[in-house]
Amino acid sequence: MVYDKFWKDNPGINKTEVRKLVSDGLKIYDDIPRYAKEGFSSIPKEEWDMFKWAGLYLQRPKEDGYFMMRVVIPSGHLTNEQTIALANIAKDYGRGVYDITTRQAIQFHWLTIEQIPDILNRLEEVGLSTAGACGDITRNIVGNPLAGIDPNELFDTRDVVKEVYEYFQFNEDFSNLPRKYKISISSNIYNASNSEINDLSFVPAYKDINGERVAGFHVKVGGGLSSVPKLAEALDVFITPDQTLQVAIAVTTIFRDHGYREKRHRSRLKFLVADWGPEKFNEKLLEYTGPLLSAGEDASKGWNAGYFYGVHKQKQEGLNYIGVNIPVGRLTPDEVIEFARVSKLYGNGDIRNCNSQNLIIPNIPDANVEALLQEDIFKKFPVSPEKIIGYSVSCTGIEYCNLALVETKERMKRIAEYLDQEIQLDVPVRIHMVGCPNSCGQRQIAEIGLQGIKMKNKDKVMVEAFEIYVGGTLNNGGKLNEKLKGKVEAEQLDTTLRQLLEYFNETKVPGETFFDYVERVGTLPLQEKLDSILNVAV
Repeated sequence: MVYDKFWKDNPGINKTEVRKLVSDGLKIYDDIPRYAKEGFSSIPKEEWDMFKWAGLYLQRPKEDGYFMMRVVIPSGHLTNEQTIALANIAKDYGRGVYDITTRQAIQFHWLTIEQIPDILNRLEEVGLSTAGACGDITRNIVGNPLAGIDPNELFDTRDVVKEVYEYFQFNEDFSNLPRKYKISISSNIYNASNSEINDLSFVPAYKDINGERVAGFHVKVGGGLSSVPKLAEALDVFITPDQTLQVAIAVTTIFRDHGYREKRHRSRLKFLVADWGPEKFNEKLLEYTGPLLSAGEDASKGWNAGYFYGVHKQKQEGLNYIGVNIPVGRLTPDEVIEFARVSKLYGNGDIRNCNSQNLIIPNIPDANVEALLQEDIFKKFPVSPEKIIGYSVSCTGIEYCNLALVETKERMKRIAEYLDQEIQLDVPVRIHMVGCPNSCGQRQIAEIGLQGIKMKNKDKVMVEAFEIYVGGTLNNGGKLNEKLKGKVEAEQLDTTLRQLLEYFNETKVPGETFFDYVERVGTLPLQEKLDSILNVAV
């Protein structure tokens, strides 16, 4: 399909849009071999951002020429061969850093342009890609990590995800979108794909058709976080699994042709949906697809936040999956290879990434479960983690990210481990830390969200600090957390959180989650407690 970039005649489009009219972002793949031969200094500065289409960002400081690479992993599903290939890339080129992201992808760091061609070849050999990992394009499809083995799925979504993923891969009809564009596809009834925070989501539903109860999808559009978070809106349509690609193409086309290209900060689909409203968007969708059935019965039963810890029965008789905690998603290559080894020894070798930055080892026969759990790797990475470290999420932070204001990854891990030592809770508490408003660590949906800022301390020195938000969830359509007044210096964050959680522990009802507590008492008691902590600190 050839489409008209009619926005080329709009004098108000932003400079990124002007650059994308010169050549498609995916064309950067053609240039990488030449740049690799000639070195980083040969890359024009105006071309740096185009590397996003190849899943590459320049680390901070950009001038040093080190890249972060993100690898697309649809639904987080990896074969044994793919897992080992990824681990070896991190070992050979990435200085031993292997990160699982909140969109089930894998990130490497410290890569140079000279290394990129070999890395891309290695990925291609095992069926992996970086296209769509970054840039104004369809991003990694988030899905159910348990697809195909899940007792709580309406149907197996692996073929659906594969079809949609392969259609958009390297498809220049959809590689020049107004901004990044995130799709989720899952039939897990516990919202394993965080549907409300994606641009386009396919969620489990039923519909009575000619006297038969048919399983399929409802469709949500316009979700996203960052500095102006919005929860996705449900459209009045029901589709069968074989219609998923058709609807995905239609919604993506609407975004491409009607999305805003003037101001980058207002170019996400969520702004178009907010301005149009779901009814108008629904009408436009039907113009592209033709008639679709109206919405049926929502099959969702709750939200598991992407956590699957412990040993669980698969829908296949005699097989189990094991959910493992990977603190803030960071591993070494040797640890990844060890997980691949035990997965192969006791199961079929597969690994599955969760959007909680953890992983799952599937297809373990009943007879092998106990032996697998005795392996040394599970002493460091437990299947039944503590209440804080097991539910902590972090973005990349200032260590590598040019947008981050503060260090996050190791700080979140260190604070979580401290809190687990200091406080005995009867419920987990989901804590997400982010280094900037872009919220790659999904701060807004956490029970406790920590957002990095800079502030002047009492000595008028600029220091790293955090704002605290409370009460986020994606249950029942979702609720974004609320900001408490006050700024906490980074060095005081651990003790401040300890005192807040001690207060929660003392005043909660047994078995009450932090979210339910905030819903019951409101934010005022926590605000008063934070005020008293900060006054003492001052």
